[in-house]
Parts: sequence; structure tokens; C-alpha cells
Amino acid sequence: MSSTTLAPGIGAPADAATPLAAGGPLEERHMQSAAYRNAAQQHTVTRTHWHIAWANGLGWGFDGMDGAIFGLVAPLVIAEYALTLPQYRSGVQIAMLVGIIGLYAWPWLADRVGRRNLLAVNIAMFSLMMPLVAIAPNFGFFVAAYCVVRFALNGEWAIGSMLVAETWPARLRGRILSANRAAWGVGAALAGTITAVVVGDWGWRAAFVLPVVVALLAVYVRMLCPESPYWVRTTDRKRRIRAELAAGRAITPEDRAWFGKADKVGIRQLFLPDMRRNTALATFVATANIVAFSTVGLWMPLFLKEAHGWSTTEYSTFYIAWSLIGVAGIAGAGWIADLFGRRLSFVIMLVQGAAFLTLWIYAEGKVALWSLGMLWSIGFLGIWGPATTYTAEMYPTRVRGVGNGFSWGIAFFVGLVLWPFVSVWLRESSGSFHTAFLLIPVFMLAQAAVMWWFSPENAGKDLDAIHV
Repeated sequence: MSSTTLAPGIGAPADAATPLAAGGPLEERHMQSAAYRNAAQQHTVTRTHWHIAWANGLGWGFDGMDGAIFGLVAPLVIAEYALTLPQYRSGVQIAMLVGIIGLYAWPWLADRVGRRNLLAVNIAMFSLMMPLVAIAPNFGFFVAAYCVVRFALNGEWAIGSMLVAETWPARLRGRILSANRAAWGVGAALAGTITAVVVGDWGWRAAFVLPVVVALLAVYVRMLCPESPYWVRTTDRKRRIRAELAAGRAITPEDRAWFGKADKVGIRQLFLPDMRRNTALATFVATANIVAFSTVGLWMPLFLKEAHGWSTTEYSTFYIAWSLIGVAGIAGAGWIADLFGRRLSFVIMLVQGAAFLTLWIYAEGKVALWSLGMLWSIGFLGIWGPATTYTAEMYPTRVRGVGNGFSWGIAFFVGLVLWPFVSVWLRESSGSFHTAFLLIPVFMLAQAAVMWWFSPENAGKDLDAIHV
């Protein structure tokens, strides 16, 4: 069968009545599944699409819950293991570095073996490792177990986001990925409530036992979510060309050029002439978002305590409300991204967030801090919706996992490992976080300019219409 034979909505225009056609033997087997047939057409949103979206959204939610629980029980962990702050910090840094490896390794594997089964394995791994964190007899065991949790969690949302991007209709891609990303804020806020109720009565270890129920999500993914039609068709095409070459048959120049890039999935492909620009833009977007969050999002409680004398209860309550308002921002940004374009969504969120963040940094009094804080969370957190969509769209199916993993891996290393040294140095040299915080609105406006003037517009486009 020709390599250009495509199912409706996957790389070729077709009307809703056009029957689906398998692109090769692998897809013929997958076509026996009704769930796969639902995902292979891009005209109607079916129960299968919602199953996939719920699986990814729940994964994001539990990622937010885990991160928040870890932060909230930190003082109790330090006390139980009799740690110094540098010892605890070193353990956290080790877990972060292992997590960064997971950001690349899982999507890399997904390009080779597929999205669905690997996502199920990933979810089961982090869910079943959480109880081991809870029973850790010493800090070394605690760090080792948590490293595995972070290794799995950082890959979960990357694979899940790809599966959503490769199954939902193009016209809704930005909205659904943004809604999924917003679940992180819901999970983080829910963690505050769970931790307050559970930890108070049962201790910090109990907070790490509850997420074991997420292992049931792995069964959900395996049973109800199909494989990505884009990945299946790419795999069929590679197998067909490989068989033709092995038999000594001639292949078309188009197939030869494509196969030269698709046969071996590797990081080198990200820097080929046709991919350098997209790799640079996707990595820039990811890094800018992580740097902004690691500066303001992570140090905001300490800033409120030092500069304004807020108590733990006051800044914790503020943080929960700030996160929940940000959920609305993320959802709104996804809506704008689909209806009016990715670039406009970036610009609106970045400019809005930068303006109100600047006013908030100079604000005095609880009323001003609360009102301006809720306003800048809309754009500051809202940008995560289009950012997650953007990086998934900037790479072709043959290297979507590798590309996503590379961009976010670099972003996490720069933003969470290197940049905190800059933030702390600025704080120590100036006596407050004002200088470090004021850099972020500047970075946000610079990002808006880059996105408006240099970024392609992929709203509403089929993934194979963006790349080949």
C-alpha cells in the first residue's frame, strides 16, 4: 500500500463519510479495536477521546499532588531523619536530576515502542513506588525510592500529552491539552487538604500511601485507551520501507528521504536542517516557562514571609487560591489558542502576567497582594496550557517523544538545577527577592516578542500537515 494512504484526519483531508483505510499490517490489527477506530478519525469526539483525556488529566493531577505533598511534608521528613538543610537539599537535587533523565528516557522509548502500553507501565511504576517512600527506614532509602517516583512521574505527562495530541481532533487540541495541564493545579490544591487531614492524624508517611490507588489508572489506560494512530502509521511505513530495501526493490525519493530520518530515532535528528528552528523554539518556550516558575512560583512563599511578614497559614492559603485561579487561566489560554491561534494566546497570557506580576512585586498590604496576586496568576500559570501544546506540535511523529523529552529535559536542568543559584545569589546580594522577581516580567515580554515574530502558527492543523 502506498505510504500516502491515510485515514481521514490523519495527514489527509477527507469528509466524515470516508471509510477508514489501514496504512499497513500493524494498523490492520489495531483497526479491529473500536477504540482505535474512534481515535483514528478526527471528525467526532467519542468516548474514547474522553477516556484518553481523563487518563492524561488524572496523571497531571497526581503529578501536582505528589509535588505538593513532598513540599508540605518536608519539615516533618527533615525532623524525623534528623537532617540538616544542606543534606535535605542534596537529596532533593538528586531526585530532580534523576527526574530529568526520565523526562528524556520515557518519550524516547515511546517513539520506539508506542505510547499506550508504556504509559500504563509508567503510571503503575510511580504508583507502586509511593508506598516504598512511605516505609523508608532512613533518608538514603527515602531518596532512592523518591528518585524512581520522579523518574516515572516526569515521563508520565510527556507520554500522556503526546497521546492526547495524537488522538484528539486538531481543532480542539489546544483546549484539551490545556484542560489536562490545568489538572496539575487542582491536584496541588487537593494535596494541601489531604495533607492537612491525613498527616495531622496519621503522620507524613500516610500521605505517600494514598497515591497507590493511581495504579488502577494503569488498568484504565490499558483497557480503554488505544495506541496513537500517528505512531502506528509511522511504524507501518518504516516497516514497509525496510522490507522493500531488504528485498532490493526501489523506493520513491520521498520514502528514501523520510526513512533516512525516521529509521533511527535519536537526538541528532533534532538538529538536522529541517528541525533546528523548531527545536530551538520549543526548547526556548519550555526553558522560559520553567525559569519563570522556579523563580517566582517556588520562592513566592519565602518572599511573602520575608518582605511582608506573612505567616505559614497566610501564604499557604494564598498559594492554594493562586493555584486554583491559575487553573482558569490555563483553560482560558487553551480556548484562545484554538480559536485565535497559538501566538496570540502566548502574547495575551505573557503580557497580562508580566504586567500584574510587576505591580504585585511593588504592592503593599494584604488586599493589594491578594487581588494583584490572583490577577497575575491568570497569565503566569495560564501560559502553561499553550506551552504544553506547542512543544507537542513542534516535532514530527517520528521524533515527537525525543523532541519533547529534549526540550523539557533542558528546561528542567536550566530552570530547576542551574537557575536557582542565580535567584538565590540575587537575593543574597540585594537583600530581597525583588531583583530576581523583576527579571521574570522582562523574560516574559521577551518570550512574547519571540513567539509573535518568529514562531509558526499551528492552530487547527493536522500533525502530519505540520510535519512529514
